Amino acid sequence: MNRANGVHHLAITTADIKEQIAFFSQVLGMELVALYWMHGVKGALHGFLRLNDRSAVAFVQTPDIGKIERRIGQTHAGNPGLPCAGGAMQHLALRVDSDEELLAMRDRVRSHGINIFGPMDHGFCKSIYFAGPEDLSLEISTSHEAIDPNAWIDPEVVELCAISADELAAYKSPAAYEAPNAPLPQPEADPAKPHMHYPAAIYDKLIAMSDGDYEAKFSETEPPVAV
Repeated sequence: MNRANGVHHLAITTADIKEQIAFFSQVLGMELVALYWMHGVKGALHGFLRLNDRSAVAFVQTPDIGKIERRIGQTHAGNPGLPCAGGAMQHLALRVDSDEELLAMRDRVRSHGINIFGPMDHGFCKSIYFAGPEDLSLEISTSHEAIDPNAWIDPEVVELCAISADELAAYKSPAAYEAPNAPLPQPEADPAKPHMHYPAAIYDKLIAMSDGDYEAKFSETEPPVAV
């Protein structure tokens, strides 16, 4: 189909990966499935907590993260409605399958002495809200059915965002993409386009590599424990 069909993992920085693992495991019931030296990043720890076999919440710990000040309203939102820097995670919403499970999770979080608010009914989902370690803003939601775009795309907001009728139609039904017979070459570096941040000399070398050379050089497929 040539489109993403789910979230593989959401990576969150942490200065204390043990604290985050304990919280997401004991408070939220998620299973730790991976904890190892992050591939290609010297001194970084990487941990994965299972949502299901195809989706996880991940944490990255490096020695420098603890030196970076957290500022509510800048680096972190502080709650699910406040602003923070563009591109940062505003909040993380996890899913459960029913109203009963939502209320059970509310009680589970409270059993650990953590304040939690809700449920709040948003029409297409119900949600509860609470905080996690390092000022994470967290939510748990449940939906009974898929979101109906005819009911939930507000014409006033569409106009405010300067989205034309043609653009809206394209956003609602993205054009199918047919992959070429041969892989497309890497584009030239364009500072106006989204790009990852590396030192310029390293970035130039990376984009000059073929896909095969990149895979061969940087792939690390062996788990840290032989099974």
